[in-house]
Amino acid sequence: MSLCTQCPRQCAVDRAERPGICRAPEAPMVARAAPHYGEEPCISGAHGSGTVFFSGCNLGCVFCQNHEISRGTAGKIVTISELRDIFLRLQDTGVHNLNLVTPSHYADSIAEALDKSDLQIPVVWNSSGYDSVETLRILEGKVQVYMPDFKYSDPALAKRYSKAEDYPEVALTALREMFRQVGSYRLDGDGILQQGLLVRHLILPRRPKNTKGVIDLLADTLPPGSFLFSLMSQYTPMPGLEAFPELQGTVSPALADFCYNYMVKCGITDGYYQDPDSATDEMIPVFDGTGV
Repeated sequence: MSLCTQCPRQCAVDRAERPGICRAPEAPMVARAAPHYGEEPCISGAHGSGTVFFSGCNLGCVFCQNHEISRGTAGKIVTISELRDIFLRLQDTGVHNLNLVTPSHYADSIAEALDKSDLQIPVVWNSSGYDSVETLRILEGKVQVYMPDFKYSDPALAKRYSKAEDYPEVALTALREMFRQVGSYRLDGDGILQQGLLVRHLILPRRPKNTKGVIDLLADTLPPGSFLFSLMSQYTPMPGLEAFPELQGTVSPALADFCYNYMVKCGITDGYYQDPDSATDEMIPVFDGTGV
């Protein structure tokens, strides 16, 4: 029996017998593996990012845009060998990188699949930011680009929307470890990220203090100009938010402008900004098992 402690939840469930809080089995479950063009320009580039969408999630935000897979209802279980083959097939399509989406609860399996995989493109760890340092350390040398979310600076919001009151502390500790491993960001001649840290933050409706707090924490923690920051206004209400009326609208232009101006005021100028017009579901992939 193997009790799972791969993420900060530390739920110690035998996932060979039943899913943990992540709603995922022990073996990797993949819902889609294909080139994707909806990431930041330094990730998608001209040839796309080789995304592997894993099923389940150790955070489980109520507003998740990928709820079809994050709640563990879609996907195919694969072996380590099959996962390694998926990685190599994506590389063969000419994508700029291998982009592992919501991977945290499969870290052990992914680390094993990356061993002896002969990948010649950067590996991107695309997580919620709710990662444990112990787990991240097994990825050292295997992941070249960390692309975590930094969702909350407010523990009360983290508790209400993700049942993870410790998120701010956990995510900030994880960011420090990620930066320790990969250092300052580096782009190639085509503007594609080869190494480093790209932190994403999704502005939530009516929550300026949460975004302001995230920006403050990043500005106080990481050296200026050493990381990329993506400030996103793409929040789109998903079904099932009846108990969260404050999340049933989009981000107002006034809120987006406030957050952008505060980001610049704090000296974070390397990265990306989305305006509120991006709040659609057009870039959400179809999780139909493509490439699995």
